[in-house]
Amino acid sequence: MGTNSTRLLIASVDEEQKIKVLFTGLKTTRLGEGINEGCLQPAAMERTLEAVKQFVSTAGEYGVKNVKAAATSAVRDAGNKETFLELVKEHTGIKIEILPGEMEAELSYQGVMAGIEGSKEEVMVVDVGGGSTEFSWFEAGRVQYASINAGAVRMTEGGHSDYEILELLKPVLAKVDKHINSQLVAVGGTATTIAAMVQELETYDPRKVHGFKVKRQNVDELLQKLEAATLEERRKMPGLQPERADIIPAGVKIIQLVLKNLGFDYFLVSEADILWGLALRAAGDVERKYGITY
Repeated sequence: MGTNSTRLLIASVDEEQKIKVLFTGLKTTRLGEGINEGCLQPAAMERTLEAVKQFVSTAGEYGVKNVKAAATSAVRDAGNKETFLELVKEHTGIKIEILPGEMEAELSYQGVMAGIEGSKEEVMVVDVGGGSTEFSWFEAGRVQYASINAGAVRMTEGGHSDYEILELLKPVLAKVDKHINSQLVAVGGTATTIAAMVQELETYDPRKVHGFKVKRQNVDELLQKLEAATLEERRKMPGLQPERADIIPAGVKIIQLVLKNLGFDYFLVSEADILWGLALRAAGDVERKYGITY
């Protein structure tokens, strides 16, 4: 349950921790509507609840052994988070785990590593969400994580300028600046939307998005095009979900600032993300519950 989208991944995990995707679902519920006011709105909670109910039903159809339900920035920062947690539990029986920012980054990193080849020392992950942006990178023999409250929905609703967004990002950018020799991998709706828009995909195809290389020039040109267009014009652009049309400029701006200030010429897009990280955790729980050993 993210700030902008509620998503579902049904997957199997084998003894080598390889993930096989069986089903994915996405509904734009905008749970973080009014995020800067510090409370979840009743209509947003109801929209998200309906999506969760549908996803729980789908999981049942697939015979899922373990359901992991997690919420990120919007719920994490809400003063009335308990109301939402109780609402979902009452209607679905599902207990939601609220992920701290650094745990969100860690799960995204684990998901990326499960979906790509290569050494983890060579990868830096950025996850631009609706409410926050997470970074993860390898340093001093372990993976480091950082989270900042600068996301596409939060920045759009707050009317943040380029300067204000950069000021929010600066503390984290200063930490990761010395690791620019890493491969930058981006996950989340902003990253996948950029890949789809650059390729002008009329129908979203994860096979064309996963591993796609986006150049900084692509990002600059796309942002210029988005900012010059009206909201209605954006809604008709290939590769862009109409429901994301209002927040995509802010998301692309965050990516642009990351690339520019860290000196990256491009980034790779990964479909494997936080949901994959959660799937690995869920599989681990099943192993413990059923006494499975590999």
